[in-house]
Amino acid sequence: MTVSNRTTFSSAFPFALISTSAMTSASSSDVLILALGVGLAAVYLFRDQLFAASKPKTAPIVAAKGQNGSGNPRDFIAKMKEGKKRLVIFYGSQTGTAEEYAIRLAKEAKSKFGLASLVCDPEEYDFENLDELPEDCAAFFVMATYGEGEPTDNAVQLMQNLQDESFEFSGGERKLEGLKYVVFGLGNKTYEHYNSIGRAVDAELTKLGAIRIGERGEGDDDKSMEEDYLEWKDGMWDAFAAAMNVEEGQGGDSADFAVSELDIHPPEKVYLGELSARALTKTKGIHDAKNPYPAPISHSRELFEPTADRNCAHIELDTEGSGITYQHGDHVGVWPSNPDVEVDRLLCALNLYDKKDTVINIESLDPALAKVPFPVPTTYATVLRHYIDISAVAGRQILGTLSKFAPTPEAEAFLKNMNTNKEEYHKVIAEGCLRLGEVLQLAAGDDLNIYPTKENTTGWPIPFDIIVSSIPRLQPRYYSISSSPKIHPNSIHVTVVVLKYQNIPNHHVDAKWVYGVGSNFLLNLKYAVNNETPPLIASEGSSDPSHVSVPTYQIEGPRGAYKQDTVYKSPIHVRRSTFRLPTNPKSPVIMIGPGTGVAPFRGFVQERVALARRSIEKNGPDALADWGRISLFYGCRKSTEDFLYKEEWPQYVEELRGKFVMHVAFSRENYKPDGSKIYVQDLIWEDREHIADAILNGKGYVYICGEAKNMSKQVEDVLARILGEAKGGSAAVEGAAELKLLKERSRLMLDVWS
Repeated sequence: MTVSNRTTFSSAFPFALISTSAMTSASSSDVLILALGVGLAAVYLFRDQLFAASKPKTAPIVAAKGQNGSGNPRDFIAKMKEGKKRLVIFYGSQTGTAEEYAIRLAKEAKSKFGLASLVCDPEEYDFENLDELPEDCAAFFVMATYGEGEPTDNAVQLMQNLQDESFEFSGGERKLEGLKYVVFGLGNKTYEHYNSIGRAVDAELTKLGAIRIGERGEGDDDKSMEEDYLEWKDGMWDAFAAAMNVEEGQGGDSADFAVSELDIHPPEKVYLGELSARALTKTKGIHDAKNPYPAPISHSRELFEPTADRNCAHIELDTEGSGITYQHGDHVGVWPSNPDVEVDRLLCALNLYDKKDTVINIESLDPALAKVPFPVPTTYATVLRHYIDISAVAGRQILGTLSKFAPTPEAEAFLKNMNTNKEEYHKVIAEGCLRLGEVLQLAAGDDLNIYPTKENTTGWPIPFDIIVSSIPRLQPRYYSISSSPKIHPNSIHVTVVVLKYQNIPNHHVDAKWVYGVGSNFLLNLKYAVNNETPPLIASEGSSDPSHVSVPTYQIEGPRGAYKQDTVYKSPIHVRRSTFRLPTNPKSPVIMIGPGTGVAPFRGFVQERVALARRSIEKNGPDALADWGRISLFYGCRKSTEDFLYKEEWPQYVEELRGKFVMHVAFSRENYKPDGSKIYVQDLIWEDREHIADAILNGKGYVYICGEAKNMSKQVEDVLARILGEAKGGSAAVEGAAELKLLKERSRLMLDVWS
């Protein structure tokens, strides 16, 4: 065994020993000189060990009091005590939404009761000392459910600790007697395991003896997460006040941020839309969600035929030299900006149009509660264009705060009514699809049907820190990658159906087109890359060009960084996925992906084509003989209108030597005998014998990609029916059990959205 940090002097001393006889024959002065030389040599060779004790030791760096709370930065109890915080709020968040709600709860606790909170990413703290939470404190759990009923990545350890029967808290027991807690779950009812993580946290805490305050909250992203939260929180705060023995009104309105205008600041150090410090300074580094890569668009084209009333763009993003890698089934995050019209609208409504390029700095007044959500210093226009989501429908809660700054009594009354009248808010703002700038214009009596300018838009004296606090960060839009790195190693392909729909008009709001931010941002890039002119779109009751043309974006990017000569770029990063083909090509594969749900399956098929080419080259023309069949069930409206990549599929069939079979449903071209439409689930039922055999006997894999609310559920229902009947039972019993088993073994995988 090697013992470290110990000096040993062995027999292999690094200089010769002097014999006694030699020393007696020499003169005493010679011996003295020789001994002195040997001694000095030894001192020199072992100077570090001999004098280490006399060297001044490097003092360990101790964090200033209040910086880490204690010697252990993962000790949330110590941080709470030091910061005099009575609430700890844990959040399980995959996309940032649960974190936003956690921060909102912390702000409300402060404003209502004057209570300070510690908002915690559970991945960064140890959970063992939860049993040490003082009696006058409470724990909040804001938990999103991800994928197939799984915890978010940052909450995996927390859930393991709660559910592991062998896990003990710091007191040596598995008990949380008397712990007061609150749960708000985030989910989507179109998914089978709706809010399962929030429910599991609630059940486990109750089992451990903890006491829940109020009802468990559950937000449904399929309808309105915001409305579910607002409906839940008032009753929860009433129960909270009673349980914690606090009274509302002990807090007060206090700003989260301080915004200051800078007269002098080096222009090269001002963020004008750059998403990271490396992007601003043009230094190299790893490209990820914190440092997206401006990928050149090497090719783009329209996938729908001219007869279609919709757009679907095929975009190829060049990643050569970026260090970015991907696998089939991964997602690419595209970082869009807000459209010009909404940026100008809000600048005018906030009286900031003339100051749009003024450099500002933003500081957090409570960094533990509210971090500045984007890089600073920056400008007013940059914040609205690149950093916050001003294109989303305005939330109901913010309207009450903004009513205090109304320019007229009528505008104040309008906002207060929208804030307190849930039904009216839903009818006018939610169904009318009004963004914040439009709500301010409508409240002030401005005309929404003309392009906003200083002259036609009423100004509101709203402090900019409230805008920063109230509007979430503009997030990347994720798309399934539609290529395989085996064939396209330096190119990421994206298949984007462009979101465009009409609102529901009402007595306040006329009919208008609503455009998705991410897809229309990419559509603008496609137009620019191909030097195309965007078409005009007819709109009821308006002939104004600004009202009928697609929105425009500042696609050149900050300081022109996203345009080089005639090449346009889009900032991206890759998000890993577990949506993968089985490694063994002998396993049958069943893929269901109507519409743009086919995107990842184009990558899947390309992956198998690349493997087939290598196998045939190595083993000859019969190399694919024992491969499992790859079945793709695809659906669209018409073969002549929106059949995606229809020229490619026959090539893949040929290269895979009959191992690839494609089933296509044209819902507006072919009909059932009763006149009803044919969808992918109908084709699956027709192929039930092969599907049952592939799954039950061939140990095949099933993949579903696309819309979750109807398609995905209906496909699962058909699969349950097929498997139930094949097992000699029913869909509800044997079929459901088989689907559950497939999911547990990762042989039924979903990549769906609402």
